[in-house]
Amino acid sequence: MTSVDAPQARRNSPADVVAGFLAVASIVLSLFAMGLGLILEVDSRPARTAFVAIILALVSARLSARWQSLALKAVLFAMLAWVVGMTIAVLTENPLI
Repeated sequence: MTSVDAPQARRNSPADVVAGFLAVASIVLSLFAMGLGLILEVDSRPARTAFVAIILALVSARLSARWQSLALKAVLFAMLAWVVGMTIAVLTENPLI
């Protein structure tokens, strides 16, 4: 019988956990910037909200190498949310900033 080492599960460091939460928070803020705030009747201002979402995603990408792909998707989603949110805000005559 041979001795085979079982693969060890990679544990998340606290920085990995925080980076994951920041990336998910960025995606949620992007949803509000995109127009979810208008549906929920929350005063969402896409210029502010999308900017904060992009900053959170960039901090998340820098904080942990493990969640960089999620952070990249969060940044791209926030940029798309900025464009869509600004367009919806202009068409519905809601405040931008």
